[in-house]
Amino acid sequence: QVQLMESGGGPVPAGGSLRPSCAASVSRNCMGWFRQAPGKEREVVAIIGRYRGPAYGADVMGRFTISQDVAENTLYLQMNDLKIEDTAMYYCAATPRESGRCGLVSSYFTLWGQGTQVTVTV
Repeated sequence: QVQLMESGGGPVPAGGSLRPSCAASVSRNCMGWFRQAPGKEREVVAIIGRYRGPAYGADVMGRFTISQDVAENTLYLQMNDLKIEDTAMYYCAATPRESGRCGLVSSYFTLWGQGTQVTVTV
């Protein structure tokens, strides 16, 4: 069964850093991080593709960095200068095996992990 499993979330003080990771049981052409805060819609955080470079949502650009270890099928999200408004459940996602699409579009992604909670404290 294809799986994505996030880890590395937790509480962190404002201004701090965190680096969640996502272990994938398969490789895909495009993977990404999304987040959803209570009462808000899910939003894209960052994506990275086998044939394209990373792209970021406007709210995290310059603070977050997405990367991947292709050999280990692991996706990372380095989060620096965290803000209270970054508090959310963070999800790892991947596009279908046959898909060539890769961009900041949630509907491109059909495989999702269970999420890891990131809570930024005062």
